[in-house]
Amino acid sequence: MAHGAFIWNELMTPDVEKAKAFYAASLGWTYDAMLGLGGSTYWIAKADGRPVAGMISHDALPPGASTAWFAYIEVDDVDARAAALPAQGGALARPAFDIPGVGRIAIVQDATGAMIGWLTPSMPGPHAEG
Repeated sequence: MAHGAFIWNELMTPDVEKAKAFYAASLGWTYDAMLGLGGSTYWIAKADGRPVAGMISHDALPPGASTAWFAYIEVDDVDARAAALPAQGGALARPAFDIPGVGRIAIVQDATGAMIGWLTPSMPGPHAEG
């Protein structure tokens, strides 16, 4: 992947098992479980053995999170890019944080109010294969 390219998508849902069954039946996805934030289970969805997306339960997210797909864009330096947001009309919704083995993530709001994740990968991994 490269700076400015969409790098990962994840589904936030109150019914992960129902979502997993839907995508398995409709797209042939398989799943691997891994430990997520706060001790929750984070599911890596795979197509033909290749990681393509993640799934997480609302239980692991802040109150009020909606059922939706959430996208991440790779950036070269999440901290520097986040610091420049106000000058570009954006805002920082969640300060940058680290996920071991994945990278550094910030949740930002663009100039139109849309939310997006920015990710600086720490090393190649499921989120960076493609």
